[in-house]
Amino acid sequence: MALPDSYTMKTGSVPAYFDAMLDAQPPERFSLKFLENLGFTSTNDRLFMGILKDLGFLNRDGQPQQRYFDFMDRSLSKQVLAEGIREGYADLFAVNTKANDFTVADAKNKLRTLYAGKKTDLVIGHIAKTFRALCDYADFSGGASPRKERQPKEFAEDTTSAERDPVVRHIPDEPSLPSGKIKVTGLQYHINIVLPDTRDQGVFDAIFKSLRDHLG
Repeated sequence: MALPDSYTMKTGSVPAYFDAMLDAQPPERFSLKFLENLGFTSTNDRLFMGILKDLGFLNRDGQPQQRYFDFMDRSLSKQVLAEGIREGYADLFAVNTKANDFTVADAKNKLRTLYAGKKTDLVIGHIAKTFRALCDYADFSGGASPRKERQPKEFAEDTTSAERDPVVRHIPDEPSLPSGKIKVTGLQYHINIVLPDTRDQGVFDAIFKSLRDHLG
């Protein structure tokens, strides 16, 4: 069942929790000490770690997962959280794809059915309030996962390796040119000039004038 067991008693602190994470370097392990270093020293604050695990930010050992690192991009952080909520509360979103718009009462009523008596009404109430607080902070307007980048049209179809290789391109044949004429495009010339050992300025002027006249 894709429903969380975690909740927080301090739903009003949800924005502060995530904002503090954005201001700190991701740890090797999200421990109680790290949480305290973020400024959250209450025993009730510890419940937030369980929420991060259920949302896919941490593994069961508290090590940050890719979603945590994606969250650190401030331009995408709230969309990344929305993705975690959709996955963590997948059964709730299966009931209603717009579950993020539920009120606390709406969420609680649906969760009662989904938990099927496995949790007390009090706990379900805390989970519903936590869900609502998380949704208020997240951004669900983006729809698809922000990590899924659209593949360039040039490589969208399954083609041969030569066609997929951005370096290999078919170059149309150039039209034939009249005899005696050469068409050169896209070439660079590097000319090394060895100047004579002289202090006569006139010699240098003559050399550079000749280059100008013949090379343009």
